[in-house]
Amino acid sequence: MREVAFIKQNKEKWLEFEQGFTNKEKKSPDDIANLHIKIMNDLVYAQTYYPKSKVTVYLNKLAKTSFDKVYHSKRKDKNPLLYFFFDQVPLLCYKYKKYIYLSFIVFFCCFFIGLLSTFNDDAFARQILGNNYVDTTLENIESGDAMAIYKGGSNWGTFIGIYDNNQRVGLNMFLSGLFLGIGTAFYIIYNAIMVAVFQAFFYQHNSFFDSIKGIWIHGTYEIFSMIIEAAAGYIIGASILFPGTLKRIQSFKIGIREAFYIFISTIPFTLVAAILEGYITRYSNIMPTILCFLIIGVSLISISYYYLILPFKVARKHQLR
Repeated sequence: MREVAFIKQNKEKWLEFEQGFTNKEKKSPDDIANLHIKIMNDLVYAQTYYPKSKVTVYLNKLAKTSFDKVYHSKRKDKNPLLYFFFDQVPLLCYKYKKYIYLSFIVFFCCFFIGLLSTFNDDAFARQILGNNYVDTTLENIESGDAMAIYKGGSNWGTFIGIYDNNQRVGLNMFLSGLFLGIGTAFYIIYNAIMVAVFQAFFYQHNSFFDSIKGIWIHGTYEIFSMIIEAAAGYIIGASILFPGTLKRIQSFKIGIREAFYIFISTIPFTLVAAILEGYITRYSNIMPTILCFLIIGVSLISISYYYLILPFKVARKHQLR
């Protein structure tokens, strides 16, 4: 369809939408959601066939207005905090799901590289983990407590130190997105390789099962959050590199704001991970095995549900699919 014909066919509908959003007549949330879906369909068509046209810019602005109306109409009767964590963040995760998937792909590809490197080079573990860590851990394995290195200090001191370290790493991943996502990629590659080397090292020294119990009790939330934080960094980089029909500065403002919301959502998981490491992990060698795996399983299911399943359910509820 020619652009002129497309505009002529839909012009009255768009004007009606504009008037509907600007007048004082109240519409139901379902009506607003249906209007948004129609606008989005027209926007997708325009982006496909008239990517550099003014009509595409116009529809993009109209779609943003309708999207904001959907948000506003759905959140009126909700606690702002609950709305943020159980509506706004899941909708953003749905919107940016490809960056979350990308973050997982990069992490596990590098994890696999780390495993291969460790199994094929006896010195690789020392290069990544450091001689002091390797030597101390080997002594602990010989003494019968492979995870002893993680049991020093008080519960409270360990919790504070671990939370501070993990939050700094997450913040660095997020802010490194300002460097077109390259800095974020560096952090996720390094951490993925380090986790792989760690697991391969314990496997090579017949302590793999002990490492699973001793690390993934807290590491499930910790590593998963790190992957999401990296995705937030990629979102910032993409907002700079691929502004679409928006001006680059507008795209960046939207990208960094929405990526920040996703980053904020990882803080509770990072906090719980630090609590688990400070108060639970140190007792993994005397805890029943079933309890260890129950904690790991609940952690994996809960955080996977929040970032990988809930976004689709919330998007369906808001009729944005």
